[in-house]
Amino acid sequence: MLVNSPPRRWLQRYEAHVLATLGGRTPGARVAEIGCGPGGGTRLVLDRFGAATVHAVDLDPAMLPRARRRLAPYGDRVRLTQGSATDLRTAFAPFDGGGDGTYDAVFDFAIVHHIPNWRDALAEVARVLKPGGRFYFDEVTATALARRSYRLLFDHPTEDRFTAGEFLAELPRHGLDVGDRWRTRIGGDYLLGVAQRR
Repeated sequence: MLVNSPPRRWLQRYEAHVLATLGGRTPGARVAEIGCGPGGGTRLVLDRFGAATVHAVDLDPAMLPRARRRLAPYGDRVRLTQGSATDLRTAFAPFDGGGDGTYDAVFDFAIVHHIPNWRDALAEVARVLKPGGRFYFDEVTATALARRSYRLLFDHPTEDRFTAGEFLAELPRHGLDVGDRWRTRIGGDYLLGVAQRR
């Protein structure tokens, strides 16, 4: 319910503003989005960032009909598929995506913290990015997930959660350089940034 709510869409617009400030726009780019949910982030990638096309994946098949309705006006600029962020080759295979160095940018609007083997997801992001391609991420950290409100409202993996520092330290292990292009919010609960593929 909260993922599909107007407050979440408003928050995504704020997150997109921060990400654009840190990493710039992606005009004319071929982009992937992991964990597209109902398509709000995909729409921002097209409208605010200027992507030419977006290949978007979500593990939950119930999200895809909602995303298709929301994104119908974009026609063939958007391709949606059900699959895992830890296996983008399989997920994007139906439309010639997911190969090594396929995308100019990859977007993550708060999905990696839902993935138990989150390091594998980062490895996939790095693999599908072209050299010089950018990974835009907006994440919820272990600090937030430990709060009572998060435990009551949301279902998240309980093992191997990452802090902002642990997430940032993992990026260069996959060839993703973030430099000073990151920010935390609310005492480290949220991490936003843009890393570039070597």
